[in-house]
Amino acid sequence: MKLRLIGLALAISIPVLAHAQTTIDMGRITCAQYLAMSPSMSGDFSAWMSGWFAYQERRTFIDVLKHRKNVDSVRSWCTSRPQAGVMDALRSAIGQ
Repeated sequence: MKLRLIGLALAISIPVLAHAQTTIDMGRITCAQYLAMSPSMSGDFSAWMSGWFAYQERRTFIDVLKHRKNVDSVRSWCTSRPQAGVMDALRSAIGQ
C-alpha cells in the first residue's frame, strides 16, 4: 500500500516538476509581449520586476502606491514603443 502511495505521489509531481524547469530571460521581454500578457501574468511579471529592482537598490520595503504608478508608467511608455525591451521601460519609469 505504501509503495502505491509513493508511486501515485511521484506520478502526480512529475508534471509539476517538469513545469518548474521553464526558464524565462526577463531581459528579453519586449513591450509588445508585456502588453499582450493576461492581467494575471502581467501582475506576476510586474511584481517580479519590481522585486528585482528593489533588490538592486537594496530596498527592503515595498511602496504599493509607487509600484502601481510605475506599472502605469511602464504601460504608457510601452504603448508607444512596442519593440523596445521592458527593461528599458522600467529604467525610464524608475529614473535609472
